[in-house]
Amino acid sequence: MTRDELLAASCRHLTDAATEQQLKDALAILNGWACVDGQLQRQFRFDDYHQTMAFVNAVADIAHREDHHPEMVVGYNRCTVRYSTHSVNQGSGGLSHNDFICAAKIDQILSQRT
Repeated sequence: MTRDELLAASCRHLTDAATEQQLKDALAILNGWACVDGQLQRQFRFDDYHQTMAFVNAVADIAHREDHHPEMVVGYNRCTVRYSTHSVNQGSGGLSHNDFICAAKIDQILSQRT
């Protein structure tokens, strides 16, 4: 899996959780993301609230287009984004390819802003 493959992909209904190797491969190409308590997570920092909210809205647009929605914790100049897939076979959820797709797309919008 490459960053370009993730960016070209679209989320779809999945029931199989990502393997440890798939997670390891994804973390190698995703900028600043980590697996925390079974979720794909990254904290983003901004100069002010306006920039933070612009980012939140951009993530919401990705979530709407991909029909894959993260948990977001928003503060004045920061936002933590957490992804997991509730429909995977692990019962209480886990990580899937959809989580990696969305993380790559978030990284892309950040790289376009700088």
